[in-house]
Amino acid sequence: MELLISTYMTEIIAVSTIAIFMAMLPGADFVMVTRTSIYNGRLSGLYMSLGMCLSVCIHASYSIAGLAVVIANSAWLFSTIKYLGAAYLIYIAWQLLTTRDLLNNDQNNQTLAMSPLNAMRRGFTCNILNPKTSIFFLSIFTQVVSVDTPVIMQVSYGMIIMLAHFIWYSGVALLLSHPSIMPSFNRQKKKIDKVAGLILMIIAVKLILMNAV
Repeated sequence: MELLISTYMTEIIAVSTIAIFMAMLPGADFVMVTRTSIYNGRLSGLYMSLGMCLSVCIHASYSIAGLAVVIANSAWLFSTIKYLGAAYLIYIAWQLLTTRDLLNNDQNNQTLAMSPLNAMRRGFTCNILNPKTSIFFLSIFTQVVSVDTPVIMQVSYGMIIMLAHFIWYSGVALLLSHPSIMPSFNRQKKKIDKVAGLILMIIAVKLILMNAV
């Protein structure tokens, strides 16, 4: 194993660096985790992060199997993923933009619990239908990873990417749900919903207009 690591150290460093920047890049995933952590609490944000990591496993699996190249070269398949992702974001954005005010200020200062399964499902769906994530994996497994790279190393790269995403989004969830700053966010929940909904709507429109690779 040590020999493999030393042999493919260049790839490991490249994949790790790209994975970190990819995880930190603002997008639909970031908006969803941010809003969920503020509105539904720390655990909901962490479970959503876990759901996103599970979807990363799916992206890594089909990339290792070579299906990422098939998706990239199939206009109708890529377009299907793109429009499904955009439709899901529009659905979530519409819910946020049309959210009614809570009945009183006391309720408005409380977090609304989301079940772990629901949080994971939302995180998984948001990431798995994101064509930009597919492009990200395509670029790594066709431009960075050699065709001669052993499967065990490719699996390791997938785990590195998954770990980078989980650490980043878990950090976001923990930070935004910290007791010292949570009251400030609680007072701005209505505005946060509207801003998050608007951002998701903009991202959805960009996805629709984005050219297939």
